[in-house]
Amino acid sequence: MPRVVVDVMLKPEILDPQGQAVANALPRLGVSDVSSVRIGRRVEIEFTGEPDLDRAREIADKLLANPVIEDFTLRVVEMDDTEGARP
Repeated sequence: MPRVVVDVMLKPEILDPQGQAVANALPRLGVSDVSSVRIGRRVEIEFTGEPDLDRAREIADKLLANPVIEDFTLRVVEMDDTEGARP
């Protein structure tokens, strides 16, 4: 069944302390080729019928993202029961 995926991220000019903490920890794990990490969130919306991007955009704009400090993107994805499962 198709879903609308909303990715919410802090705007580039907004400090991301969680991302910085992860980036600072990576060298301790032997990772030296990452220059930056940003942390965000993913929201999946299932509609009863076909995915409605306009409605999803309204939901994201009014409820899921703070337009002062966050940006969001929308996309429709086909998902099955195994997507996201670890092998």
